[in-house]
Amino acid sequence: MPSTGTTIFSQMSALAAEHKAVNLSQGFPDFQVDPRLVDMATKAMQIGHNQYAPMPGVRVLREAIHNKVKNFYNAEYDVDTEITITAGGTQALTSTILSTIREGDEVILFTPCYDSYVPIIELAGGSPVYVQLKTPDYLPDWEEFKQVMNHRTRMVIINSPHNPTGTVWNKEDFDQLASILNGTNIMVLSDEVYEHITFDGKQHHSVLGHPNLQDRSFAVFSFGKTFHATGWKLGYVIAPENLMFEFRKVHQYEVFSVNAPMQYALAEYMQDPNVFYISSLYQQKRDYFQQLMANTRFKALPSSGTYFQLYDYSEISDESDVDFAIRLTKEFGVASIPISVFYSVPKQDKVLRFCFAKSEETLVEGARRLALV
Repeated sequence: MPSTGTTIFSQMSALAAEHKAVNLSQGFPDFQVDPRLVDMATKAMQIGHNQYAPMPGVRVLREAIHNKVKNFYNAEYDVDTEITITAGGTQALTSTILSTIREGDEVILFTPCYDSYVPIIELAGGSPVYVQLKTPDYLPDWEEFKQVMNHRTRMVIINSPHNPTGTVWNKEDFDQLASILNGTNIMVLSDEVYEHITFDGKQHHSVLGHPNLQDRSFAVFSFGKTFHATGWKLGYVIAPENLMFEFRKVHQYEVFSVNAPMQYALAEYMQDPNVFYISSLYQQKRDYFQQLMANTRFKALPSSGTYFQLYDYSEISDESDVDFAIRLTKEFGVASIPISVFYSVPKQDKVLRFCFAKSEETLVEGARRLALV
């Protein structure tokens, strides 16, 4: 991967640490995990769950996932053959792409998109093909999508709720995708790591619950995003048996299995169905951050999900978003992520991404500094 460097997330977090900046760049909460979950993990270690887990993941956790998927999406997936626990969402994405994409295959992406997709596709020998999401709503142009499809198209990657824009796809978008793919062998990789973080009454629609997408789709999820424990690096993937069979061929050699005591802890924690209802927590944080930022010259763009908020700075500076983000970190002590890095060809919409999954104190101090810009 000669053209691949250090990710923007690592760069901006390092810059934030160097300049003692408020880090609103990388997407991780700075508040504590539920103490009950920590106690459950401690208990799992103390009673001896410290050796290798089975390759697909411990069965009690896969059973808990089965029940959760049935409850939320009215979908049935086999515990033994269609659910696999992974070392976070990105490993799930990697194993999926490496197990399905071959040299010469094309994968359609909607940009701006999460930065790991393209390097993994290229590592597998595939070629990314881009459909650009346009401001301010960042929803797909299905006519453009149809124009880039051809006999080499092997997969399409979708992401809702969407990182970095905070857009949530409508049911009509999933219906459009299903209609266009009907009669083809094109697979879908659905990145749904922010599934439980939607705002203003928006509903998350999953490929798992769509009758015309289920049979061709991998769906990727993250315990870290849902339970504020990104450092645990645990996620899972769900797919029909024939696709999961291929996925596990790669998964077994990439990691074989993942953190055993945390799996047992999560299985116990998920017995309480209320742990998934976190949207109100993050909507309060989004609304609070927007209220604080009303005292700045930044202009908020709509955010319907995830824990990211985009801000337009076009009335403040003519600088590129990368240069402006670096200057904000160095001179004003607030780190953000420039949106242009999420495009195949950097696009200058003068927009930055801020993470509001932070404590009240962090948000207050970040907004106070941004009011000085």
